[in-house]
Amino acid sequence: MLSLTTFLCLNVGGCVKVSAVSSSAVAAAVIYADTGEIIYSKNCEERLPMASTTKIMSALLLCEYGNLDREIKVTREMVTVEGSSMGLLPDDIVTLRGLLYGMMLPSGNDAANATAHVVGGSVEGFIELMNKKALELGLNNTHFVTPSGLDAEGHYTTAYELALLAAKALENSDFLAAASAKSAVLYYGNPPYRRTLTNHNKLLGSYEGLIGVKTGFTKKSGRCLVTAAERDGKRIIAVTLHDSNDWQDHKVLLDYGFSQIKSQDVLPETESITLSVVGGEQNSVTAKIPAVTVNTVGEKQLETTLLSEDFLYAPIKAGQNVGTLCIYSDGVLLKKVDIKADKAVPLIKNSKKEKFKNIFLDILSAI
Repeated sequence: MLSLTTFLCLNVGGCVKVSAVSSSAVAAAVIYADTGEIIYSKNCEERLPMASTTKIMSALLLCEYGNLDREIKVTREMVTVEGSSMGLLPDDIVTLRGLLYGMMLPSGNDAANATAHVVGGSVEGFIELMNKKALELGLNNTHFVTPSGLDAEGHYTTAYELALLAAKALENSDFLAAASAKSAVLYYGNPPYRRTLTNHNKLLGSYEGLIGVKTGFTKKSGRCLVTAAERDGKRIIAVTLHDSNDWQDHKVLLDYGFSQIKSQDVLPETESITLSVVGGEQNSVTAKIPAVTVNTVGEKQLETTLLSEDFLYAPIKAGQNVGTLCIYSDGVLLKKVDIKADKAVPLIKNSKKEKFKNIFLDILSAI
């Protein structure tokens, strides 16, 4: 059984006043990636086309598919698609990792189409996977019709949901590596030969802490951009849809996002807990509850919940995890911290538990 202990942590002081920002986008959103909290929004729930930022979902599904070093042979059907390209031709040999970088850097529609055939068996099959994944992530205002982002009726998302998708995708290390690469050297062709691909994201290397994510453009959608930046462990994601001044807007939006993240110290009312131990040389063990710093969007009232078992079985090692401190704000989990035993509690020698254990081992050895 788990026992729950809840402490209320009150914070002194109000929010720091920061000048409002604006963007020239039709829709925009800035979120704190750890929690999905909205820092800035403009028509952030309006359904709009998103051009090649669609490839965030296609690339995530490819990363989750795995085996990225597997080689495939390109078919004519895979590359029968208009628009931007990584330069694939029928009969080329390319790795799945090559397709990943081909989608994320030069925004290759051919790479997205090839990915659809490999992962989904066909473009139609892959679209089903994209929409299934969107529902799994709670993206109820997102719907995919193409793997690349080419304009199509019913192909849309919102600025907020696109930000949430980017936050999820960046949790995947392969996706993060591709999204943050300014360039990549790949080998593909027939036979494969050296190619260098360059990322279309102009903010990489020019904005402090930028780690991606994806550009996009069609005549219908206008300029679309998703960026993410990280400083001091704080990750901000900005999205603009149909924005003629996206590069400058994102610098301002990301700066504003960082300015709104506050570090707060969490000091529970009790410094330690004592847990009962069964079968040990001591009948209890103490575990300290550490002071914790969490990042929040503005100053907030925090609540902590301590999860622990009703009792523990010996032996207990010093530093063993014996509980978890969960920190919440408005019902949103911000952070989890392991609670560890202060000292070891050895098993009582010749205890009933040890006797039963020895009998069990004797029976096993006799079988």
